[in-house]
Amino acid sequence: MKTKYQIILLSALLPLLLSSCNDWLDVQPRSQVEDTELFETESGYKEALAGVYSSMLSSSTYGKELTYGFLDVLAYEWDFYYASQYDDATAFNYDAAFPTNYIRGIWTNSYNGIANVNNLIAHIDDKPQLFSADNHDVIKGEALALRAFLHFDLLRCFGVSFAVNPDQPSIPYSTALSYRVFPQLKVSEVAQAVLNDLLAAETLLKGADPIVTGRTITESIDNGYLINRQLHLNYYAVKAVEARVYMWMGKYDEALAAANEVINSGQFEWATVANLQAGYDRCLATEHLFALNNLTLKADIADEFFSDNSPYSFAITRDRLLDYFDNATQDYRFTFLFKAGSATHANNRYLTKFDETSNGDAYYNFKMPLIRLPEMWLIRSEVEYRKGDTDAAKDAINTLRLARNLPALNELPEDYYLELIREYRREFLAEGQLFFLYKRLNRNNILYADVDAVAEKVYTFPLPITETESAQRENNK
Repeated sequence: MKTKYQIILLSALLPLLLSSCNDWLDVQPRSQVEDTELFETESGYKEALAGVYSSMLSSSTYGKELTYGFLDVLAYEWDFYYASQYDDATAFNYDAAFPTNYIRGIWTNSYNGIANVNNLIAHIDDKPQLFSADNHDVIKGEALALRAFLHFDLLRCFGVSFAVNPDQPSIPYSTALSYRVFPQLKVSEVAQAVLNDLLAAETLLKGADPIVTGRTITESIDNGYLINRQLHLNYYAVKAVEARVYMWMGKYDEALAAANEVINSGQFEWATVANLQAGYDRCLATEHLFALNNLTLKADIADEFFSDNSPYSFAITRDRLLDYFDNATQDYRFTFLFKAGSATHANNRYLTKFDETSNGDAYYNFKMPLIRLPEMWLIRSEVEYRKGDTDAAKDAINTLRLARNLPALNELPEDYYLELIREYRREFLAEGQLFFLYKRLNRNNILYADVDAVAEKVYTFPLPITETESAQRENNK
């Protein structure tokens, strides 16, 4: 059942979308509750938080364009896609109609989610007696982490890389429901604001999140609210996002410490060959640090965008897939995460990461991963390489290789960063991370693209016209 929360959208961010000071945002929790009543009960806070997670499944953001759609097209992941919708994107023509719509959708939907998070945060300390057990700290911690997560991806889209200029104007950091224009902050200022929210979330979650405390949660305890922590921004997911942010800022020691805490927690395991071979774990669910739950994943995504029955599908040719994997067909990702097309599409390979599992187990089904364990190992490898410890860097990347049924490297490739890029491509296909890696490394060349990405400034999206005209923002490139 769809619920509508009444929210006050930030006029500074969405001036052309509002006909009055109030608007409505569709979300998907359980009952119809107006904003005046929403925060009178603990269940209202739970529904508000669920609404933000649900809104992140919009096709404008993590339901498509920030995962396998626009971002992966920009990273030249696919041989085939819906050409009329993405050809301008492959040319990095951000002023064309479709890219303009994608960019506006990322901005609008992300700041809508932030507005809802801010509404929750503004009320949650008013009546602490409403909350049972550790729910106040968990809900507030997740809300702060969500605000940071959404702002950070906006920064990665609309702010230049630290490697280019940390003092370049980027985006506003919204912390309240207000009509005042939030100032456009420098890249470094937004990154620090993200970290501040993440560190506050970490403090709250460390003492309350069952994934840390070890508290056993059953369906009979608070209706099982704190079960399935991988579908929330749990404590270790927060540490993983911290690792991402520190890498973005070039704070490599801090990034390594955060990544190591996730790795050493013992809470996350590599997907097993048995489950992959049986078709039980197509999305590598045991490796998820944070994922979204999409109950219409098969119909909306697997059937529509990863099937030779659809003209809108994303696909890779067999030859190009072999190139991605260096002809290592024993790699579990190559073997189990792609399916061949049929008839005239027989040479196409379609990703199965979003297909239903063969046994229907809910734990492995309906998951869209936003951050996974392998990224922490790759961060460890990159930091050790930057520090000059090539053996430690090699050991970290070999841990991932061995988990994927590849032989260990005897030595690192001469071009380490090219190999890192290729590993991100193999590992995070359809998860939207490769484009951001190119950007963080400030690489001139995007593999398979004929463009100088740095010279053409393709890594930074233009601010929506509503911002440059109504809010009079400075140039963000």
